[in-house]
This record gives sequence, structure tokens and C-alpha cells, in this order.
Amino acid sequence: MTLQEPKQSRFKKSHINAIIRYIILIFIGFILIYPILWMFGASFKENADIFGSVALLPPFERIVWDHFPAAWQLSTHNTIAFYYMNTLRFLVPRVLFTILSCTITAYGISRFNFPGKKIFFTVVIVTLLMPEVAFRIPVYVLMRDLGLLNTFTSLWIQDAFAVNSFFVFMIIQFMRTIPRELDEAAAIDGCNALQTLWYILVPVLRPIIISVGLFTFMWGMNDYLGPLIYLTGAENRPLSLALAAMVDFDVLVPFGRVFAAASLGLLPTIGIFFACSRFFVESVTNSGGKE
Repeated sequence: MTLQEPKQSRFKKSHINAIIRYIILIFIGFILIYPILWMFGASFKENADIFGSVALLPPFERIVWDHFPAAWQLSTHNTIAFYYMNTLRFLVPRVLFTILSCTITAYGISRFNFPGKKIFFTVVIVTLLMPEVAFRIPVYVLMRDLGLLNTFTSLWIQDAFAVNSFFVFMIIQFMRTIPRELDEAAAIDGCNALQTLWYILVPVLRPIIISVGLFTFMWGMNDYLGPLIYLTGAENRPLSLALAAMVDFDVLVPFGRVFAAASLGLLPTIGIFFACSRFFVESVTNSGGKE
């Protein structure tokens, strides 16, 4: 009995510690997700309930069911699906070219030695520290001179040149965890550099590649300043600008409808994030490794 009591005591302590950890995690998770829950609940409220109460939902008799159908018809002539497709017209190429260019750039820095490599990598890190707004004017002038203003190409063409140094750095850190012996074995089997990247490294890099695509998609969905600067025609308006156009303080704004439209626009992003969350966690875990 004396030997079993310490075991039972340790067993109880481990369970108590686990329960406490789960309670803390649930509490923190609720705090983090509360703004999204509040936004969704505000989609069923009138303005008076939105600004007069912090409750997630109004009393049942005051629930407004018409905001979501009204939000689907986002403007006079177009539904929210039209603006979502406009967003995808530049977002899909942005995701693909960001993954392709950043992976190739990280592969060159991580796996090859060439003159000025340290200087080149330093430049990559320095651009990581610079604010994105510092590049807006020169990029705008370049797009104007190329005749790409008011086209979706202006929103993704620069991503074909690995302009996002944060993603380059992430892939480099992840690639450093992959043994170089795999590259040497591929070279012995007759693979060139691109074949080694495609057949050997890309399957191993899948978690970080999916994470790069996930970040690019989410940031592109939230991009307001880029479309505002480069796109001028109403027919090219993406979802971010269409949502902003709903808020006109010269008239009474039905904020319930605004929150309903924002909820509809956020649902695909949430779905994609949860579908890719496993790869995201794996990429964060491995990106801190060293050779």
C-alpha cells in the first residue's frame, strides 16, 4: 500500500495539472476567438443592440434574419461571389508565384555557395526589416510605366521575384533541417539541381510551402491598400474594397449587414486555415532547426 500511494498521488497530480492547462488554454482560446464570435453575432443585431450591448446575440425577439440575404447582394448589380472571384483573380497567381519564387530563392541561398552569398542574404534580412509602405511609390511608378495600372497583374507580378523576404527566410530555416546527404544521393543518381529540388526537397518542404501559401492567401484577402492604389475601375473591385464601400457615414449604416458580409467573406479563409493547420504547426516546429 505504501508503494501504491505515491503512484496514485503522482497520477492525481498529473491529471490535475492537465485539467488546469486545458482550462487555461480554453480561456485564452475564447479570448482570441471572441472578436470573430462577436462579429458573427452582430450580424443578427440592429445598430442599437450592436452599440448598446456586449452580448454575443440579442434577445430572440430582436434577432434580425435579413442581414445575410442582404449582405449576399453586396451592391446594386453584383453579389458577394462576384467580388470574391475578383479577389481570386489576383490571389491565386500571387499564391502560386510566391511559393515558386521564394522556394527557388531559398534553395539557392541555403544549398549553394557563390560569391557575395552573405551579402545577398544580408540584403534579404534588411528588406525584411523595412516597412512595406516604403516600396509603394516606386512600385506604383513601375506599374504605371509598364501600363499595368487597373489590372490584376499589378497585384501579383512582383511576387514572381521573391519580394517577400519573410517567406524566403522561413523556407531557408526549414531547409536547414534537411540533411545535405539527400542532395548528394540525388546527385549520385543523376539528378540536376532543379530535379533535386522538385523530387527530393519539395516533398519534405510541403509543410512550409503550404504555410507560405496559407499566409499569402490570408494576407491577400485582407489587402486593402494594394487594390486601392493599383485598381481604379469598379468592375475590378475585390472583396476588401467592396466591404469598405458599404460603410458610408453620410447615411445611416446598417452595421449588422456589414458584419454579415464580413462573416461571409471570412468563412472561406477560416475553412482553408483549419484545413491547413496541421501543416502550419509542423512548419513552425521545424523552422527553428539548424543544420
